[in-house]
Amino acid sequence: MGSSASKPSESSSQVWKGVTPTGASHDLVAALQSSPETDTSRQQAFELEVQARVAAELRRLRTEEAAALKEAQAKLSEQGADEPQQQKQAGVTAHAVSKEVEALRAKLEERRKVRQLPDSVEAARSEVVRCLREHDRRPLDCWREVEQFKEEVRRLEKGWVDKVVS
Repeated sequence: MGSSASKPSESSSQVWKGVTPTGASHDLVAALQSSPETDTSRQQAFELEVQARVAAELRRLRTEEAAALKEAQAKLSEQGADEPQQQKQAGVTAHAVSKEVEALRAKLEERRKVRQLPDSVEAARSEVVRCLREHDRRPLDCWREVEQFKEEVRRLEKGWVDKVVS
């Protein structure tokens, strides 16, 4: 069992010989067999070529990007020089813009105010809460109070819609 080596000797190389012809000329097969180039060296050469192409493409893209950036900066600087003249012609100043912004803020703050509910809606709401607390095990018994609350909310919404529309 241990009389033979577990690895084949390095001097013997295995050559695959197919049963069918390869379809390549004997000269090509001989040239490939006698070539000192291995699969690894071909792969490394290919990798180096790909890296060189990628580096060249990156350089080209960087130069194009730099040119586009310079062009955009030039356009912006031209527009920046024209802007004060346009503002003077339009009569728009930073002070006028800030006043307008403050006016808009004041309008928004006014809209955020919470208005008190009418007494009828508040009473209907408290009746629903009272009923649900009394019938905590049987909330379906409060359907009358819920319907009354819904009716009060409908009236409030209708009044609001009429006010907004007119």
